Amino acid sequence: MESFTGKLAVVTGGGSGMGRELARQLPTAGCSVATCDWHPEAVAQTAATARAGAADGAAVTAHACDVSDEAQVERFGDELLAAHARDHVDLVFCNAGIGGGASFVRDSREEWGRTFAVDWQGVYYCARVFLPLLIESGDGVLVNTSSVGGFWATGGPGMPNTAYPAAKFAVRGFTEALIEDLRTNAPQVRAVVVLPGHVGTDILANSLRAHGLPEPGQKSDVQVEGLIPPGARAGLIRAGLLAASPSAGDLRRTLARLTADFRDKAPLSAAAAAAVILDGVRSGAWRILVGEDARRLDAAVRARPHAAYDYTELFSTAPHPPARDPGAGR
Repeated sequence: MESFTGKLAVVTGGGSGMGRELARQLPTAGCSVATCDWHPEAVAQTAATARAGAADGAAVTAHACDVSDEAQVERFGDELLAAHARDHVDLVFCNAGIGGGASFVRDSREEWGRTFAVDWQGVYYCARVFLPLLIESGDGVLVNTSSVGGFWATGGPGMPNTAYPAAKFAVRGFTEALIEDLRTNAPQVRAVVVLPGHVGTDILANSLRAHGLPEPGQKSDVQVEGLIPPGARAGLIRAGLLAASPSAGDLRRTLARLTADFRDKAPLSAAAAAAVILDGVRSGAWRILVGEDARRLDAAVRARPHAAYDYTELFSTAPHPPARDPGAGR
């Protein structure tokens, strides 16, 4: 797809981060966009910004939708076709995602299930609803956002992460499986998997809101102490980011600072990440690594798959990536 002009793109998770940037950049290239988010006010702001910079003929609509609810995804599909007076869509960016449920052992079943539902079921439901509409386009592209968490299921030493990588492995496997399925049964559509590393987004704060949890500064002492497991706490102390024998107040301030730094000091901005994704789609790539950290980690895991979770061996010839939530790809 050398040009997006005159196309209609669907973007989920458009309220912030990479989704917002995709929804903003596509209209500058003449592509109409229907974007959704579980947060109506945020996605409405995205649409207003996107319209301001849109090329002539590119329309942008905003829709409220929780992609983990199939009925809402179906309603979103009906709404956008009516709003854009189309009978098909040309591109679908399944980008919505949250973190949470890091530990299968410690965290609640509800938190784990909510994270998995948004990150995997959201992609599945969108594929069910939108694939027939992509087939109708005659030249459709389904773009599913996985993560480095889709090939490396941990946040690093002392930082287990289970729900997010479980979902992202599923997204990657599903998208790769679609390559031959579409080639055989619907050659007018191609599938693309996106594997971002640390991108500067608000996913940490958004994930708390999605789980109905307060911001770090508003958490109780018990909540804030439970949010940083002992292994991660020790790592933060060694790195000089947390005082030894920290109080709940120390933990609260550290969490607030790390959340802001995760967004503001990331090696790649959401805008730059969206540009990489769109360039990859234009070029015909089926696998798009976003960020130098994603490329390094991919190379390390491919070179030493047996040592993927033996960190000393895995990174014996490469610097260890900074400890982070692998939910960074939003």
